[in-house]
Amino acid sequence: MSTQPELIRFAICGVGHIGRRHAALVARHAGASLVALVDVREELRAGLAAEFPGVPFFLSLEEYLQSGPAADVLTVATPNGLHAPQAVAGLRAGLHVVVEKPVALHTADAVRIVQMARQTGRLAFGVMQNRYSPPAAWLKQLYDEGRLGEVFLVQLTCFWNRDARYYQPDGWRGTRALDGGPLFTQFSHFVDLLYWVFGDITNIAARFRDFNHAGLTEFEDSGLVAFDLVRGGSGTLSYSTAVWDCNLESSLTVVAARGSLRIGGQYLDKVEYCHLQDYEMPNLPPTSPANSYGPYQGSAANHAQLLDNVVATVQQRGTATATALEGLKVVEIIERIYALR
Repeated sequence: MSTQPELIRFAICGVGHIGRRHAALVARHAGASLVALVDVREELRAGLAAEFPGVPFFLSLEEYLQSGPAADVLTVATPNGLHAPQAVAGLRAGLHVVVEKPVALHTADAVRIVQMARQTGRLAFGVMQNRYSPPAAWLKQLYDEGRLGEVFLVQLTCFWNRDARYYQPDGWRGTRALDGGPLFTQFSHFVDLLYWVFGDITNIAARFRDFNHAGLTEFEDSGLVAFDLVRGGSGTLSYSTAVWDCNLESSLTVVAARGSLRIGGQYLDKVEYCHLQDYEMPNLPPTSPANSYGPYQGSAANHAQLLDNVVATVQQRGTATATALEGLKVVEIIERIYALR
């Protein structure tokens, strides 16, 4: 007689927009249980108690780890600069960790997460939601099957809106210490997609501009990056958060020996062009809608697929789709680009 796997217990550290999404998905998941919420903002307590009745609330990760109910997984969804120390603390306490993007702001900190996971025998997952997008998975399969042939050019374009509605006074967003910059906060999962499909980059050249964020952030709002692919071919990454009022697009264009393709839309959510030798484009499943934060939007909301993968992996029914080790590589690539700032 088969027995149901035990529920995987989650504690969520950081209950802002994304942390709340994680908490809601865990609360609804048939294989998971939400056992604790952690956030430094006392004013969230009443609202969270109404939204997640019976789930205890803690004002610090230290307080939770000392006195909270036992969990299997700690989800870290706090400001970027806190991800690494909190993930390490969770691993040291014997928990698996899910770390929102980026896993860290410095390669050395991401290495500490990976090393602590190895030392404790725990799993460390990175949140790389673009990997669950049907057009992205399709592109990865095309590349792995060799249908593109030699890759000549890869062009990644990310033109989004982030203005005073997003960069609030006295918040963590816009600071070098906790935010790090657009490549970390807005576009790290696009860098992950580039690395996941095409591999590492080298010979990086970059220009950075700050068009309209001088009073809002401590870093650039736009960048032009050129590079070579280690496996052959060259590429560019053009990005901006200076777009007026709303997001314009995210797109990935590939020119290769056996044809060309372009994935576009605001969030890499549709295949806009595909002309490949001896190939007929299949019908892809629909892409998840974008994360909505009121006046501004993020990328496709694929956290449900991530949660499915985490639960299955912890229950030893599957393998991790995106690990902190791969997240480390993304941090390292962004750090190499930002070394040119």
